[in-house]
Amino acid sequence: MSRISSKFFLIGATGAGKTTVGRLLAAKLGWQYLDLDEEIESLCGADIPWIFDVEGEAGFRDREVKFLGELAPMEEVVISTGAGVVLRPENQAVLRLYRCHVIWLKVDLKNQAERLKHDKNRPLLQVRDPKEKLRKMAIEREPLYEACSSIQIQTGKASPASVVRQILQLSRVH
Repeated sequence: MSRISSKFFLIGATGAGKTTVGRLLAAKLGWQYLDLDEEIESLCGADIPWIFDVEGEAGFRDREVKFLGELAPMEEVVISTGAGVVLRPENQAVLRLYRCHVIWLKVDLKNQAERLKHDKNRPLLQVRDPKEKLRKMAIEREPLYEACSSIQIQTGKASPASVVRQILQLSRVH
């Protein structure tokens, strides 16, 4: 008889579909869904662009470390993380601790840029050439996503329901 782990963390680049897939996966399992960025905003009483403006990226990353550490031990939960969660060694340690439950949702640059072309709520992409910024972030972050995850799924043109089916199929523990 197989069973599913008691939690999932979704990691990956901005625009990979972590929020959409996370909500659908949690609903399918009957579990709680948490978006780390939304939790930070709710518990801090400020949105992420404001936190970046006032505290900078370092201040935001400090908050990310704190809240990931608090949420990680929960059971029957799907947690979507922010794209930069893997940048801090403390977060890498948490994700590696639960590695068998960490799913890397991969997205190619073309699909990512298309999904994000009108998004003005991502502070790191408010630059002259967002596509180049996404490419540079991928180079830095992809080795970290790989090191922290046990399962990688290409989202690309796949429907969120298809991605959820893949996660459920690949994450069975025998």
